[in-house]
Amino acid sequence: MTSSPTRPPPTAADGRGTPWGALRRHRPFLLLCGEQAASSVGRQITALALALLAVTRLDAGPLGASALLALTYLPGAVLSPLAGVLADRARLRTLAVTLTSLQVVVVGSVPLAGALGSLRLPHLYAVAAVSGALTWTLSVALQAALPRVVRPEQLLTGNSALTGARTAGQIGGPALGGVLVGLAGASPALLAGSAAYAVEAVLLFALPASLNRPAVPTGDRRPRLAALREGFAVVRAEPVLRRQVLAGAGFNLGSGGADALFVVYASRELSLPAWQLGLVYAAFSVATVAGVLLAGRFGTSVELYRATRVCAVVAALAIFLVPAASLGPAFPALLAYQLLFGVTATVWAISMTTTQQLIAPQHLQGRVAGFAQAALLTTVPVGALSAGALAGRLGNVPVLTGAAATALLAAACFWLPHRAGTSVRPPAP
Repeated sequence: MTSSPTRPPPTAADGRGTPWGALRRHRPFLLLCGEQAASSVGRQITALALALLAVTRLDAGPLGASALLALTYLPGAVLSPLAGVLADRARLRTLAVTLTSLQVVVVGSVPLAGALGSLRLPHLYAVAAVSGALTWTLSVALQAALPRVVRPEQLLTGNSALTGARTAGQIGGPALGGVLVGLAGASPALLAGSAAYAVEAVLLFALPASLNRPAVPTGDRRPRLAALREGFAVVRAEPVLRRQVLAGAGFNLGSGGADALFVVYASRELSLPAWQLGLVYAAFSVATVAGVLLAGRFGTSVELYRATRVCAVVAALAIFLVPAASLGPAFPALLAYQLLFGVTATVWAISMTTTQQLIAPQHLQGRVAGFAQAALLTTVPVGALSAGALAGRLGNVPVLTGAAATALLAAACFWLPHRAGTSVRPPAP
């Protein structure tokens, strides 16, 4: 059984001592917020443009579009535990800058191939896979970096603020992507995504040099297999982590299937134009703001965990609005889905990340984050590929309905009884 990290005395209760009051003047944390906003813009534009390129220009069907999404997540599912070991041992600032700089090159290769007339589906698949590997490795690294930047009692506020920063990018990213696709085409629009990644690299480079001190000193390093086992032991030993990971993995199986079909379903079956599709994606980001504010109102992660039980079920129920869009006005139904899903999924995500960081020892932050992320991501490509294959035979609406039902069953795991004497509550910060 692992213990929670050592906590310094609580901060004072004045404007400077409150977690947010201190973080507003914390330069490294503000750099991370800027990085999250820039990264969000890059990811949103890239995801939308790649999907539209595959569907509208290269004639990808449901299975092809699902494969594109699956390849985005599959590297994270496979590589996240190893990324956790790397994050605990590497120079974090150098690692983060390198990963983001490679994103600029990878995403920028698509408009270059389009200009040369050599763009093909295999190229998009390769970009999705490599970009996914870079994205998820960076995600583990930054989760490990935050507890080294802020105090433990600031983690809840810090994760809420970082989610808000991502939302700022997500609000403009999809809408900007939709406008750029409509005006210049999907391939040139990716130049804007590549530029956003370049800004992210500059912000990461400005982080303090102290992050280049590895969490695990060279002399204390175990063989990689033993290091992996050490991180897995934390996830296995903590009831709250086990329950969150299991419920999240099942939920992602269903929501991954819905996400894989979303662009094909919305653009072909519902005939949504690109600008409406962009606004639908932006609605999720607007809803995330409400989720950030709601999560921040909970004083401790214990209360956040209680809210998670409700939010998980509501988020799953929201997915049923996607197939329901075929029964009436599609645009309002999809907007309602993104708004409801955005609020509830955000509270869930902030709760999971904060409790994970509070439970994991400092030198194991990367490995715990890596194993949790691997479990959550493994089911996404499975759900995406399964949904794509089934949609070709059964149609989009029945498969989307089944995906929503799968997510709901997984969310119900939070409500299952637990053994007497076993706590499923995270420690209070």
